[in-house]
Amino acid sequence: MVGLQSRIPVGVVGASGYGGVQLVRLLIEHPSLEVVYLGGDSSAGRSFADIYPHLAHCAKWIIEPIDVDAIAARTSVVFLGLPNGLACEIAPALLERGCRVLDLSADYRFSNLDIYQKWYDKTRTDQATAATAVYGLPELYRDRLVDAQLVGCPGCYPTASLLALAPLLKQGLIDPDSAIIDAKSGTSGGGRQGKTHLLLAEADNSLGAYGVVHHRHTPEIEQICGDLAGHDVMVQFTPHLVPMPRGILATVYATLRDPGLVREDLITIYSAFYRASPWVKVLPKGIYPQTKWAYGTNLCYIGIEVDERTGRVIVMSALDNLMKGQASQAIQCLNLIMQWDETTGLPQLPFYP
Repeated sequence: MVGLQSRIPVGVVGASGYGGVQLVRLLIEHPSLEVVYLGGDSSAGRSFADIYPHLAHCAKWIIEPIDVDAIAARTSVVFLGLPNGLACEIAPALLERGCRVLDLSADYRFSNLDIYQKWYDKTRTDQATAATAVYGLPELYRDRLVDAQLVGCPGCYPTASLLALAPLLKQGLIDPDSAIIDAKSGTSGGGRQGKTHLLLAEADNSLGAYGVVHHRHTPEIEQICGDLAGHDVMVQFTPHLVPMPRGILATVYATLRDPGLVREDLITIYSAFYRASPWVKVLPKGIYPQTKWAYGTNLCYIGIEVDERTGRVIVMSALDNLMKGQASQAIQCLNLIMQWDETTGLPQLPFYP
C-alpha cells in the first residue's frame, strides 16, 4: 500500500473542459496527488488561469501540447479527458511507458470493441489494450480496480442508471428486459464549446428529449446490465436536456418478478447492497432525491418506490454529472487503485441551496 505521505505526480490531458477543470480543482486539494502536467491541443500554450481565472491564485500551469514522451517522463498517473476516439490513440503508448491511465471518454468502457466501433464509428486496432481495461464504477467493480493500469470511467448517464438498476439485476428481482430509463441532465453535460441548443435562449424554459432510441450510452448500459444479470439485457434509455447547469436525475421503471415485494423490502435490499459504498445514499421511505442534494460532491442519492397496482418498481437516482458522473468518480477509482480510502480528497458535503 502506498502511504498518503507520498505525492504521486499526475497529468490531465484535456484540461480545459468542464470535466478537466473539475479534475484540476479536486487534484489540487488531494493530499497525495500533485498536478505536474496539463495538456491539450486547442488550448496548448495558454495559461490555465487565463481559461479559468477563478483558479488563478492556485493554478499556475501552462497547458502544453500533447506529447506522450513528455507525459510519461513526468507523471505516474494520467487522466484523459479527451473526446471519444482520441484516448485510444495515446493510451497504449502511455501504458507501455509505465503510466496508469484513467480514461473519461467511452474508448475503454466496452469489453467488446465491435460494439464500440458500431456505435462510435471508429475503427480500433488496440484490442489487446482494451481487453485489460477495468470498468470504473467502484460500487460494482471495486475489487477489480485494485492495482488496475487502465480504467474506462463511465459517464453520468450510465453511472446514475446502473447504480439504480444494479441491486435489481444482481439479485434477479425484475424482468430485465422491462427496464425503462428516463434520465435528465444539466447543460454542462454537453461540454464547454459553444453549441446552439445549449444557448440560454434555446435551453431556458424548455425541456426536451434527444438521442431517442439511438443514444450511445445505451449499449454501454446494456453491457453492464448483462454482466450483472448473467445474460444479455436490453433496456429502453431516453435522455433529456434540462435548463440547469449541472445534475443528473435518472428514473428507472421495471416489472418486479415477485409482485409481493413492497417498498420497505427493496429499501432493505438496496441498503444491504450498498452497505460498503460510502458514496451511495439510499433514502428512507417516501423521500425522493433531488439533483441539488449532490451538487459539488461524489454522492449518489437513491430513492425507491413500488407501484403495487402495476407491479413495477420505480428507482430514482440523482448525482452531479461533473462529479460522480465524471471527475470525482475518476479520482475515487484512483484512490482504490492505490489502496487508499476511496473518500480521500473528495468533498462529502454538497453546496446547498
